[in-house]
Amino acid sequence: MNPSDIQRPIRSFVLRQGRVSSAQARFREEGMPRWGIEYRNQQLDFDAAFGRHAPRILEIGCGMGETTAVIAAAHPQNDYLGIEVHTPGVGSLLKEIALRELTNLRVVQHDAVEVVRDMLPEGSLAGIHIYFPDPWPKKRHHKRRLIQPPFVALLASRLAPGGYIHCATDWEEYAQQMLEVLGGEPLLANTAAGFAPRPDYRPRTKFEQRGERLGHGSWDVIFRRRP
Repeated sequence: MNPSDIQRPIRSFVLRQGRVSSAQARFREEGMPRWGIEYRNQQLDFDAAFGRHAPRILEIGCGMGETTAVIAAAHPQNDYLGIEVHTPGVGSLLKEIALRELTNLRVVQHDAVEVVRDMLPEGSLAGIHIYFPDPWPKKRHHKRRLIQPPFVALLASRLAPGGYIHCATDWEEYAQQMLEVLGGEPLLANTAAGFAPRPDYRPRTKFEQRGERLGHGSWDVIFRRRP
C-alpha cells in the first residue's frame, strides 16, 4: 500500500469538552494568526512557513506544550511543527511560544494522520517526536492507538534518509507494541538493541517524574530512516 493512500477510519483521540481557560482562549485567538498553520489538503511550504531553511522536526501530540517549547528553545537551529487537537493544549502551547519568544515553532490544530498524509512532502523531515500518546489500555481499544503499521509507514515516508522517529510511553505493553511496529517497517532501523536510553534532548515531564517517584517506568524507542 502506498502510505499516501492511508485513510482515517479510526481516530486515536476523542475531542473532549475540556475547560478552556480565559488565558488559553486569548493566547489561541492572538497566537494562531501568527504561529498557527491552517490544515489544507496541499503540501506545506516549510521555508515560507518559517521564513528560512532548516532541519524540520514534527511533534505529534504536544499536550500542554511545555516539553515542545523547551525542546524548541534549546535547539534554535531546528524548526518544529507541533500538532495538537485539543484547544486547551493549543492555547497553552501558543502561550509558551509568546512568552519564550520562539521563532522556530509552528502549530497545527488538526488530526495528525491527515496533516502528515496531506501536507508533509515525502523526505521532508529530519525527525519525528511522539511522546506519551494515549495508550488506550483496554484491549478492545487497541485499534485506536496511534502507533499502527499503516501510520508508521506513512511517517517513515516523510523522513529524509537518516531522519529519526522517537516514541516514548509510560505504558510497558504499548512500548512493546511500538518496538514491534517500528521494527516491522522496512524503511526503519533501530538505533538500539531494543529500547533506547532517554536522549538528553527529551526532558522529563512533570507527570513522568511523578511516576518515577512512584516506581513507574518509561520507555523510549528510536529508529532511523535507512539510507
